[in-house]
Amino acid sequence: MARRWADINMPNKTATRLIEAAANLADEVDRLSFAEPVTHVYNPLRYAAAAHRMYLSRYAKPTCKVLLLGMNPGPWGMSQTGVPFGEIDAVRNWMKIETEVDKPDPEHPKRPIEGFACQRSEVSGRRLWGLFAERFPDPKDFFKTHFVANYCPLVFMEASARNVTPDKLSKAERGALEQVCDAHLAEVIEALDPTWVVGVGAFAEKCAGRVLTGDRKLAKILHPSPASPAANRGWAEAATKQLEDLQIW
Repeated sequence: MARRWADINMPNKTATRLIEAAANLADEVDRLSFAEPVTHVYNPLRYAAAAHRMYLSRYAKPTCKVLLLGMNPGPWGMSQTGVPFGEIDAVRNWMKIETEVDKPDPEHPKRPIEGFACQRSEVSGRRLWGLFAERFPDPKDFFKTHFVANYCPLVFMEASARNVTPDKLSKAERGALEQVCDAHLAEVIEALDPTWVVGVGAFAEKCAGRVLTGDRKLAKILHPSPASPAANRGWAEAATKQLEDLQIW
């Protein structure tokens, strides 16, 4: 599987390495099992692999200084586009990425995967990429020194279609998942060699803290989720101030 993923023209060794790593991660998380209340697990590294490859190929740079780390895909973002926080409008019109997306098996009837035809909006992704697009109208300027990744590539749902975040899994399931995702994150950090790793939210910050070595700097910004009252009071302003206070911006 990893060989097939990498069998495309790559602009740099960093992107090639991340594509190989993503392929391996897709295989490893597919070997994990999850019990009720989880009934459906989506792996967009599998069914949206083409879009994810395009994202890595185009935007993973050896000049990265700031790695922003999310938790796991949302139902209307990366689940649909294969891009972290992948609000469709931002992925299509700012990143200029659009391709066919397959479907997970089994697919939850209340959480259909429609790819770039999906009409729903991922609020977290709209806020996150909206801020970056406003500050960096040309995405090449953003990705020259920044990159966005997710810690866990999987989406977990109950029978009702209610989302289950990775921290709500059983201890045994969470431990097995962390072993795989920690190893992948360590490889991503080594490949990108950023000065800063910034958790988008407390969960991602904690995950990054487990694997950071050397003199890299760890920080956190407010998560843009609509479930956060603080984010709803002005996420872009709050996140900008946090990044400016850190002297990242």
